[in-house]
Amino acid sequence: MTDEKIMDMYRNRQEEAVRETAMKYGAYCFRVADAILKNREDSEECVNDTWLRAWNAIPPAYPDCLCMFLAKITRNLSFNRYRRDRAVKRGGGEIELVLEELGECVSDGSDMEGQILARELGRTITDFVYGLSLREGNIFVRRYFFAERVEEIALRYGLKENHVSVILSRTRKALRAYLEKEGYVCEQGRTI
Repeated sequence: MTDEKIMDMYRNRQEEAVRETAMKYGAYCFRVADAILKNREDSEECVNDTWLRAWNAIPPAYPDCLCMFLAKITRNLSFNRYRRDRAVKRGGGEIELVLEELGECVSDGSDMEGQILARELGRTITDFVYGLSLREGNIFVRRYFFAERVEEIALRYGLKENHVSVILSRTRKALRAYLEKEGYVCEQGRTI
């Protein structure tokens, strides 16, 4: 079934929309969740929660790309689940590493001003990623949106792990410079 037909079902509040969405995007959303959570049951739960969030969001939301809309919901639910489950014990997992790497570019935004600017910052980072070469953009998104391991990215693109790490390092430095230019990072390295 096409995304347009599924979206029409959501707009008309037909419960079949959820079934069709699960059939078409269930495996994809599970891969997104499992890349973060590394736990089948938790990943399945996040995917099921994704369908509820999509049902509650459409309408009023009318996503241009249903696949990415669902991936974003799944990713956010998975990160929230990950943080909740690991609030007491902090390990050396992949998510901590991803967040630490991005911490070089952006602070955690825990203050109110940071929360207000988060949406605009997200658009700025999206513009930055679209300005990258296709390969660099894909590597950046795979690492920092989907939280893929460097080894997995290297295998996917036929590169050495060190080469992927160098690409990511250079891209983070370019992102930091871009954010400084756009006025999001001051000289002390804090997000404004």
